[in-house]
Amino acid sequence: MRFLHTADWQLGMKAAQVGETGARVREERLHALERVAAQANSVEFVLVAGDTFENNGVDRTLVQRAADILSAFRVPIYVIPGNHDPLSPGSVWNHPVWGSIGNLHVLREEEPVEIPGGVLYPCPVRQKRSAKDPTVWIRAGGAEGVRVGLAHGTVEDIPQEEPDYPIPRDAASRAGLDYLALGHWHSTAFYPGQDGATHMAYSGTHETTSFGERDSGNVLIVEVPGAGITPVITPVRTGSLCWKVVEGDIRYRGDLLRIRRQVETMKNSASTLIELRISGLLAAEDRDDLTRIQEILDSRSRRFLFARLDMSRIRPSPQDENWVAGLPAGIIRQAGLRLREMANPDFTGERSKGASAEVASRALMELYAMITEGAG
Repeated sequence: MRFLHTADWQLGMKAAQVGETGARVREERLHALERVAAQANSVEFVLVAGDTFENNGVDRTLVQRAADILSAFRVPIYVIPGNHDPLSPGSVWNHPVWGSIGNLHVLREEEPVEIPGGVLYPCPVRQKRSAKDPTVWIRAGGAEGVRVGLAHGTVEDIPQEEPDYPIPRDAASRAGLDYLALGHWHSTAFYPGQDGATHMAYSGTHETTSFGERDSGNVLIVEVPGAGITPVITPVRTGSLCWKVVEGDIRYRGDLLRIRRQVETMKNSASTLIELRISGLLAAEDRDDLTRIQEILDSRSRRFLFARLDMSRIRPSPQDENWVAGLPAGIIRQAGLRLREMANPDFTGERSKGASAEVASRALMELYAMITEGAG
C-alpha cells in the first residue's frame, strides 16, 4: 500500500498577522494543493486528516475552487472533518458540491471503510473541542490487509491549555493499526513506539501558516509493504513560502549595530516573510539604531513578501538614566520614572490598567522619542 498523508490545509485562513500580504498567503494555500495533486500521481489514494478549511463560514466561492482542484486528483481522496471545520450544523461539508466529485469521500461516521489494500478507520470531528480520545473506538486487530487510522487531535505530552481531542502516544499499537495518520498540529512529527518503529505521524500543513512553525509545508508519502510491517514514511516539500524568524539579542554596546548590519545584508526573496525579533535591554543612545533597523525593514518589505520588526521583548535599560534624565522636570519626568518602574517584568508594585511590562517599555521609549526629537 502506498498513499499520501496530508492535513490542515486551513483554506480561507485570515493571516491577519501579515496584513495585506494575507491575500497572497491565502492564494498560495490553493497553489500548494496543486503541488499536492502532483505528488498524488505516485500513490494509490490520499488521506486528509482534518481542517481542510479554516472554519465552516468560509466563502462558498472558495469551497468551489477547492472542489475544482480536488476533482483534478487522479486517485481517491478520503477526508475527515477537523475541529476547524467540524460536522456541526451549517458545516462546510454539507455543501452539495461534494456529492459531484466522484473520487472524493467525506467520511462522516466512525466505521471501517474498505480502501485499496486494506481498511481505513476514520475519526470525524463533530465539535470544536473535546476531552475524548477520537481513536478510542478503533479495534483493528483481526482485519485483513493493511490497517490505517485517520484522526485529528493532540498527541499526549504536547503542551496545551485544555484537553483538545487527546490521543495517546501508543494509540496506533493499542488500536492494532499499521499506521495512524494525524492532523491538527502544523509541523511534521513522527511518534516511534517502544520498538523504535514509527506507526503514527503528523504530516503537518501543506503550506506554512505562520512564523515559528518548526517543520511545516510538507506532505508524507507512506509505504506499507504489508500488514504488520513497519511503514516507510517520506516527507515531501509542497510549501513555497518561507516564513523566517531572525533573533537578535541586545546584551552589550554595539549589538544593535551588529543586528542592523545583518538586516542590511539579508538576501531578498519575493517568497520570504521575515520577522525580526529583538530582545534585551536598550540604552537610550542606541534608539536611533533601532529606528534605522525599522527603516531598513520597511524598505526591504518592498523586496521580501513581508518584513516586520517585533520589539515586544525590548526593555529600556534600568541602569541607563538617560531614559528619564533628559525629560523635562515635573509631571513628564515623573511619568517617565513611573513607566521605567513598570517596564521591569519583575516589578511587584501596583500597575496602571493595561500597563504590562511590554506596554510600559514602548510608552517610555515613545515618550523619550517625542521629547528628544522635539528638542532637536
